Formats: sequence, structure tokens, C-alpha cells
Amino acid sequence: MKVKVAEEVAAKAVEMDGASGVTMRMLIGPDDNAPTVNMRMFDVAPGGHTPRHSHPWEHEVFILAGEGTLRTAEGDQPLGAGNCLLVPGGDEHQFANTSDAPLRFLCLVPRDSG
Repeated sequence: MKVKVAEEVAAKAVEMDGASGVTMRMLIGPDDNAPTVNMRMFDVAPGGHTPRHSHPWEHEVFILAGEGTLRTAEGDQPLGAGNCLLVPGGDEHQFANTSDAPLRFLCLVPRDSG
């Protein structure tokens, strides 16, 4: 069993094209010998956003703090602390911080998702 303190895991800037003001912490991942799932924590600065993208794998997201918008092909949806969502594989999506406070969320993805 492994226990970590999230704030002690190094945050790395997300440098994908289209990302702005986003950092990610790999809370549980390959270095922890997790066999199937990676747990990542993202922080999006006010006015920041993840890239608008899609990929073949699903992921589950839990909003820990802040407010923002989920942008999809179907339109925009407001998000806030306590919201949880499933992003199906192949669905285009983007998380944007539309508030003046940080947006923080957990994202669970298959281990070999890239």
C-alpha cells in the first residue's frame, strides 16, 4: 500500500499545444506500480485552460475546488467543486477556468493512455 500527500508531489507545467496556465501532479502512476489506473491532479489558473482535444480512452474527473467550464462539441457546461464526470473516449473536451480562483480537479485515466 502507498500513501502520499498530494501537495508534496511535484507539479509540472502542461506543455501541450493549446494549454495555458495548467499544471499536473501524477499522484499515482507507473512509478507507484499501479497496474491499471493513473491518478492525476490538475490545477488551472484563473483564465487558463487545458487544450481542446480528444483521445481514445475514457477518463473520470472529480472537481475538487474552484469553478470553470467544460467545453465539448455539444456546448459548454458549468463545473464546480463536487461535480464528477465521465469523459467518454473519442469525445472532444476542454476544461477552462472562468473564475478568479484556481480550478483543481482529479483525473483518472488508464495507465497506458499516454
